[in-house]
Amino acid sequence: MQTVKDSSARSRVGKTLVYLFLAVWALLVLFPFYWMLLTSLKSYAAYNSEYIPRFFTAAPTLQNYADAFTAVPLGKYFLNTVIFTLITTAVMLLVTVLAAFAFSRLEFRGKDLVFTFFLALMMIPSELVVITNFQTITNAGLRNTFTGLILPSVTSVFYIYLLKENFEQIPDELYRAAKVDGTSDFHYLTRVMIPICRPTIITVTILKVIECWNSFVWPRLITDDANYFLVSNGIQAIRENGFGRENIPAMMAAVVVISVPLIVLFLLFRNKIMAGVSRGGTKG
Repeated sequence: MQTVKDSSARSRVGKTLVYLFLAVWALLVLFPFYWMLLTSLKSYAAYNSEYIPRFFTAAPTLQNYADAFTAVPLGKYFLNTVIFTLITTAVMLLVTVLAAFAFSRLEFRGKDLVFTFFLALMMIPSELVVITNFQTITNAGLRNTFTGLILPSVTSVFYIYLLKENFEQIPDELYRAAKVDGTSDFHYLTRVMIPICRPTIITVTILKVIECWNSFVWPRLITDDANYFLVSNGIQAIRENGFGRENIPAMMAAVVVISVPLIVLFLLFRNKIMAGVSRGGTKG
């Protein structure tokens, strides 16, 4: 009896320590977001008068958000980013799903060799191909265009590999039965494989949206026309024109505006993201 009590006590102590560690870790992770939001709600005068930073504000204001949108055309950058993200994600999904289906279900000469070559490309750091992409886009006359922004991002070897592995977990008998019934490959893909692998496809979509929204290096390199700036360029423009270095609350307000869509997206689809990563391609 005593042994059972000791074991139960150790279990409670262990759980308490785990939850305490998780609570401390959550505070460390969430505090920068709290500080960003808090600073964006402080007036310029109140922020500059704080010799010792305060963890609250008695007089919150939204003026910083208005200042952030008037300092630079942040609304236009926001719209450019939405256009860039939607088109890039849509094209990437089309390319990735078709490629994954070809590698998982179709039979053609050299398939394994081509897929091995694709996997080898994952070993090459993306920074090494930036100059090549820049030269290609520049020579094609696509600088300062949405086409030039989008083209280098319309494929992903990792996402093709992820979807291929999910597609391959669907029993081959389903494919053979569909072919016996006269179903075309495209019909089988859209009516059978995509619905079964929907969690993984949703995960890929969300991850690509986040990737596009946070793009900085390539848009910064390929665009010097403000008409094609993304939100990442907008934040950099605010910082470089002196306004962001002087008016920190307005700078934080701009960062909040840019960050909120991704935070909301993750909160809405967090369960689907986890399901897409953890589950296989078949339904149990």
